[in-house]
Amino acid sequence: AQPHQPVRIMSSGGLTDADVDKQIKQMMAFIEQEANEKKEEIDNKAEEEFNIEKSRITQQERVKIMDFYTKKEKQIELQKKIQYSNMKNQGRLKVLLARDEHLKSVLEDTTQQLRQITGDRARYEQLIESLITQGLFQLLEPAAVVRCREADTDIAEKALGAAINRYKEATGKEVKVSLDKKAFLPADSVGGVDIVGREGKILVCNNLESRLEQISQQMVPELRHILFGPNPNRKFMD
Repeated sequence: AQPHQPVRIMSSGGLTDADVDKQIKQMMAFIEQEANEKKEEIDNKAEEEFNIEKSRITQQERVKIMDFYTKKEKQIELQKKIQYSNMKNQGRLKVLLARDEHLKSVLEDTTQQLRQITGDRARYEQLIESLITQGLFQLLEPAAVVRCREADTDIAEKALGAAINRYKEATGKEVKVSLDKKAFLPADSVGGVDIVGREGKILVCNNLESRLEQISQQMVPELRHILFGPNPNRKFMD
């Protein structure tokens, strides 16, 4: 048998093999070009989407960072305000303590001046007489006992008569006053007297320390005004 010979197929247009190859190459070039264009389009779109996503993530992270530092800044500002407030309060307390210390020193100086009064016997006798008389007016009792420093016993005894007479003249009432020679005011006290009534149930403290304390409590606002000026936070001066 004879071997089969390849059959050459001719197109209706009468194209040769070279023409077919050329068309095939043209088609392949066209397909390749379209593929390249499609690839480039896909690459461009992918890059665009990448840039959009990158921009979104960058913006998102930027917002997070800004929020983080905004919160940090607010925390720092709050801490600064708290620290300033604490320092201001500490400063105010120091000023108040310094003022109290100054007032205390003024009262201590006054106490020392009172001690000088007790050294002037004539003046101190008048003071003891006035303190006993005032105590009798406060008690308004038919009997009273006077207590003083042991060192002031003779001065108090001498002042009793005059105090009783002044009381009688002012009230028209009799009063029996004795000097307590068993219980005394502390020896290191400034001086003055205490008046006891109703068998120890009523006590009028007219010793100089008590009087100074009473007066200082009443005068502290005035002393503060004199020493430190008006208080800007005080609404009422009465």
